[in-house]
Amino acid sequence: MPLIEIHLLEGRSKEQKKLLLESVTTAVQQSINVPIDSIRVWIQEFPPDEFMSGGVLASVKKQTNKA
Repeated sequence: MPLIEIHLLEGRSKEQKKLLLESVTTAVQQSINVPIDSIRVWIQEFPPDEFMSGGVLASVKKQTNKA
């Protein structure tokens, strides 16, 4: 049973997340030829204040990109 966890910053729409989950499920099924009902995929979201890249919080980068 393949288990796939996707980590994302919050902010995507329900439609975007659904498409991502469907696309990953299909890719796993096609690439390793397992029954689709055995594939588990989920998204773990976290706020931009809880992720840092290059010493800068994602929330700060987002504010900087808006300016």
